[in-house]
Amino acid sequence: MPDGRLVVCPTPIGNLEDVTLRVLATLAEADLLACEDTRHTRVLLERHGVHARELISLHEHNERERAPVVVARAIAGEVVALVSDAGMPLVSDPGYATVRACLAAGVRVEVLPGPSAVVTALVVSGLGSEPWRFVGFLPRRRGELQRALAAAETTIAFESPRRVAATLDVLAALDADRPVALCRELTKVHEEVLRGRAEEVAARLRGSEVRGEVVLVIGAADARAGDEATAERALRRLVDAGARARPAAGVLAELTGVSANALYRSLTRD
Repeated sequence: MPDGRLVVCPTPIGNLEDVTLRVLATLAEADLLACEDTRHTRVLLERHGVHARELISLHEHNERERAPVVVARAIAGEVVALVSDAGMPLVSDPGYATVRACLAAGVRVEVLPGPSAVVTALVVSGLGSEPWRFVGFLPRRRGELQRALAAAETTIAFESPRRVAATLDVLAALDADRPVALCRELTKVHEEVLRGRAEEVAARLRGSEVRGEVVLVIGAADARAGDEATAERALRRLVDAGARARPAAGVLAELTGVSANALYRSLTRD
């Protein structure tokens, strides 16, 4: 298969002008386009006057069955372009099983650079970028959600517009001062970025309807917050072991710099 390969093609996350020239050339020359939604891809093709040879659907519900088709076509010497509805395939989008199947079969996999909601949101947030992590769509269960939001490093996540207000309420309860940027409809006509403390942004969303695609960027946690949590746990262990609360809080305050009164009050917190 001298020319057979899979080409992963990122597409615009909103503005159709953001597609790259290399992606357009690949979509025009590929023997087969494997699309998350063929109707969505046709809109992009028509906008740029691209005439694709053949399109098939490849989404989360049929990827296991379609991946062998892609592999067979590439082994036969054809070029297959993998396209999701927006952004880079595999990033919270279908494509993982297809790429893995191609690699296992010895098919060449080429990835073209292009638009990414993750990086766009990170940069426009104005928050720290080193280190940062992307967690995909946030979990719905409260305990899992709290753990995801409590990470120390800058965190980027996708969230449903229907749940984002409640998610920010959870974050505000965990750390009211945590810096947040809510990025909505990036690169589109109604693009909006709300920046501020978690408590402030949560308050702005209460009672309002959020529409469109949302990316949350949650700034790095204050290292002092981690020190406070560690000191509080240490105080509880000392008290459980028989130490008097106030003297123990005073000693821990000297060691950690955390307020002795705050440590003592943490013992009565539920």
